[in-house]
Amino acid sequence: MGMQKVINALALVSFGVSAAIVGGSVYVYTQKDAIVERIKEEAMAQVSGLIGDAVGDAVTGSLGGVLDDVPAGDAPASPVPIPVIPF
Repeated sequence: MGMQKVINALALVSFGVSAAIVGGSVYVYTQKDAIVERIKEEAMAQVSGLIGDAVGDAVTGSLGGVLDDVPAGDAPASPVPIPVIPF
């Protein structure tokens, strides 16, 4: 009688695992487009950040320290006037 309870418990656990696998598979199949789109967006955001950093480093490095004296974030108080040609 004791062995029958063990076998029944194993059968219930097996059923639960099988149901979870089938349920997870159905969820992934029905949501695959949304999952793929979310992964693409996250990957593009990371790649864009890496490309932006790489380009910024390349530009800064190619200038050879010219921008070292420029304070970050300080914009001129007024725009630079555009020269007018007197014709």
